[in-house]
Amino acid sequence: MNKTIAILVAGGASVVAGAASAQNLNFICSADQAVCERLVSEFEGSHDIDVNMVRLSSGEAYAKLRAEARNPQTDLWWGGTGDPHLQAASDDLTEEYQSPMLEELQPWAVQQAETSGHRTVGVYSGALGWGYNTEILSEKGVEPPRCWDDLLDPALAGEIQIADPNSSGTAYTALATLVQLMGEDEAFEYLKELDANVSQYTKSGSAPVKAAARGESGLGIVFMHDAVAQAEEGFPIEVVAPCEGTGYEIGSMSLIAGAQNEEEAKTFYDWVLTAEVQSILPEAGSFQIPSNKNAEAPEAAPDLSEIKLIDYDFAEYGGTERRSELLSRWDSEVGGVGN
Repeated sequence: MNKTIAILVAGGASVVAGAASAQNLNFICSADQAVCERLVSEFEGSHDIDVNMVRLSSGEAYAKLRAEARNPQTDLWWGGTGDPHLQAASDDLTEEYQSPMLEELQPWAVQQAETSGHRTVGVYSGALGWGYNTEILSEKGVEPPRCWDDLLDPALAGEIQIADPNSSGTAYTALATLVQLMGEDEAFEYLKELDANVSQYTKSGSAPVKAAARGESGLGIVFMHDAVAQAEEGFPIEVVAPCEGTGYEIGSMSLIAGAQNEEEAKTFYDWVLTAEVQSILPEAGSFQIPSNKNAEAPEAAPDLSEIKLIDYDFAEYGGTERRSELLSRWDSEVGGVGN
């Protein structure tokens, strides 16, 4: 097949090769770059559809969809935390679609679809935690943190990275998790104390643990599967599920309202929910729990049954009003103060 392959990376240039064909798919991917590229490669290898893919974090993807609401340039949004997907659904930026694959999905993936009025669906799941560099903490004589409270240790000053919740779904999940775990006022007091130990608020949710793996910081607050990915690559990263309890994500997928290539988008939607496709993603470094019940979960994936998970309220914290309130408060009390 002669194809046009245009892969757009945020802040980068497009690479174009081959000749154009009749069918196209404009696709936002909010997972790790390697996973996004693997999906494009596998889909184009089995379909006569050219994929124009841009990799954006969840918050950036939501902002893009809002900006394009009157003239959508995107057909499908895959991956990233479910809260922004739910907000997009409540803002009528996404289209109702019930895939024939629904009956093969885990209950939590179906519940995500039902919560949104079938404007989104769960594609994977993973728990929030952190990964720390064992060598750095050992050299500093710091006791490895096992609980949220341990992250306030003054010995960790300048050693923690976490993403900005405005751009990162991971960091928004952390914000919403702490609010549900502690209470809103208490959570913001905690975050203001934590800020003293934070060296950087990154744009990408997985960037903090990658920095820890490279020895640029001691610890990154991330989804645990992102920390596992670094450990599996041989970096001195230890993965932690906080002792007090933690939140989790339901990575989601949404069909965009007014999509120019709706049928192609539905083709991808159904295809990526199959067990066959979800079972190959670990080859690209994906250690999330797949949503298809018949898919093979990665051996190194954190076992959610062994983690103390909170009863995360996706409907409330994925709602436009609640999410906007929390982000505004974070900007005024944490992110915009002294940073």
